Amino acid sequence: MGSGKGPVRVLIADDQADVRSAFRMILDVQPDMVVVAEAADGAAAVQEARRLRPDVVLADIRMPKLDGLEVTRQLADQCKVIVVTTFDLDEYVHTALRHGAAGFLLKRSGPVLLIEAVRAAMAGDALISPQITVRLLRHMAIPGMEPKPGPGVTSAAAAAQPTAGPTEELTAREREIAELVADGATNAEIGAGLFISPGTVKNHLANVQRKIGARNRVGIAAWIWEQTAGHQ
Repeated sequence: MGSGKGPVRVLIADDQADVRSAFRMILDVQPDMVVVAEAADGAAAVQEARRLRPDVVLADIRMPKLDGLEVTRQLADQCKVIVVTTFDLDEYVHTALRHGAAGFLLKRSGPVLLIEAVRAAMAGDALISPQITVRLLRHMAIPGMEPKPGPGVTSAAAAAQPTAGPTEELTAREREIAELVADGATNAEIGAGLFISPGTVKNHLANVQRKIGARNRVGIAAWIWEQTAGHQ
């Protein structure tokens, strides 16, 4: 794995060779990253990821055989999957995050955000393109604004079904930290603001994830926004 044991190992999955080449050029020059494989379709991406066990998979939405959403569903428990796509569609964003994506980037976001997304995923954070973040959170916070199903999306219910209630009540500190995550704060920023270590923040977030059934911090943010909507 890339955390403390060498560079972050990345697999690039996109059906366009020029996109794979561009991403490889951007990532391979980073001192803490190395591209270990490329895949031109979703089935090959899943196969290569299970064989090579990379730290991060960059997955395009529209690929032959398996789309990026299904790739995310199959691999999210094994590695960090960042969805990188041309298509700025709410249904794609919701479904990717529900399937456990560790980030969602538009290809036009540029190389800096691509690099930051990989590093954020490895740090346990999640980066979403700024162009879609505000709109996404507004949809989550307003009842009746869930996206309609589109190509490659399981269904509206699967994409936007609210997270179930917590199996245990959150403590006041856990709730506070979850709300800061929903505001986009990193573990380091939360720790500095609350005068606790990032490790302590991470432990609290693990408890929150377990209690509310969230797969990652994006799921925590979604749960907070759903709770906010329910009290409006």
